[in-house]
Amino acid sequence: MIGIIYFLVIVIANTIGAISGMGGGVLIKPIFDFLNVHPVAAISFYSSVAVLTMSFVSTFNQIRNGIKVNWFFAIQLSIGAIVGGLIGNQVFEKILDYFPDGREVQLLQIFLTIITLVLSFLHSKHIWKNHTYQSSILIVFTGFLLGFLASLLGIGGGPINVALLIFLFNLPIKDATVYSIVTILFSQLSKVITIFVTVNLERYDLTMLYFIIPAAIIGGFLGSYISGRVSSEKVNDIYQIVIILVLIINLYNGYQIF
Repeated sequence: MIGIIYFLVIVIANTIGAISGMGGGVLIKPIFDFLNVHPVAAISFYSSVAVLTMSFVSTFNQIRNGIKVNWFFAIQLSIGAIVGGLIGNQVFEKILDYFPDGREVQLLQIFLTIITLVLSFLHSKHIWKNHTYQSSILIVFTGFLLGFLASLLGIGGGPINVALLIFLFNLPIKDATVYSIVTILFSQLSKVITIFVTVNLERYDLTMLYFIIPAAIIGGFLGSYISGRVSSEKVNDIYQIVIILVLIINLYNGYQIF
């Protein structure tokens, strides 16, 4: 039964995540926390696998559909995201070593996620002026920061991706969602490979992957299909609605832990 529930959650979350550029983990992680069936390390792992699969499918589909990608910009972001993803996962594992029951780790993830949600929502209301920086160092560092947060928070991506890309590089929101998904792809690839190489997989129920991976593929296809057929205004509306929804779920989860 829990596998079926995970399947449905991931299909819906990854569809929305692919459209908005957030990645499905921003919904998957807090909903799985709310269901409280698996420990925090397992939930972060499942979320990463789901988002990695979704981002691969979505990126492939977007390119096949003729979406123009500035690959020099995308590669610079991805290099930073790979390094950030590796370091973010190491920090996550170190914190988990100090707090093995996972409660404190979950609270930290919720707290940092709420901060990124609030900042992202404020940015979507055009409170701050966007910039048009072109520094390669800044692009790589941005990828590093997004990859680090994605791995540390266990959400795979997040609303901060799109907001930061728009704020620093003045990208249209639909372009920002594409580059956000590309960044998520590489940050989660580095995290998942690291987990498979360095972590004892016996601490995860790997049978859940039979539900998670197919659901993530479906969500990736649906999200990229819908994204190509909706306006930028609709994407921004979806983005804001998801932020509010995830903020409510995280506040509730934090209250329950306290």
